[in-house]
Amino acid sequence: MLWKAIEKLARIHGLSFSGLAKISGLDATTFNKSKQYSSDGTPRWPSCQTISKILEATNVSPLEFAKIMLIDDYPATYPPKKKYKRTRKSKIDSDTNL
Repeated sequence: MLWKAIEKLARIHGLSFSGLAKISGLDATTFNKSKQYSSDGTPRWPSCQTISKILEATNVSPLEFAKIMLIDDYPATYPPKKKYKRTRKSKIDSDTNL
């Protein structure tokens, strides 16, 4: 989920993984797929400092980043659209508003 959220954050800002790394002051290869797993297949995770740098560079709060990580189609569906009940005017109301 974390790697997907970083990729989504990059896409939201119109960037590639390497573009996000560059604007964050990181090496362009920081987020390469080859660096997401060690040679024995064990997952690797970005450090808190790396996450902090990308959030600062994109002006995204930790809460917003958590939403990006947890909500599949964020930001397209967030905040949730309010559902309004449509009320019908009664005939009496219509007549009095002449």
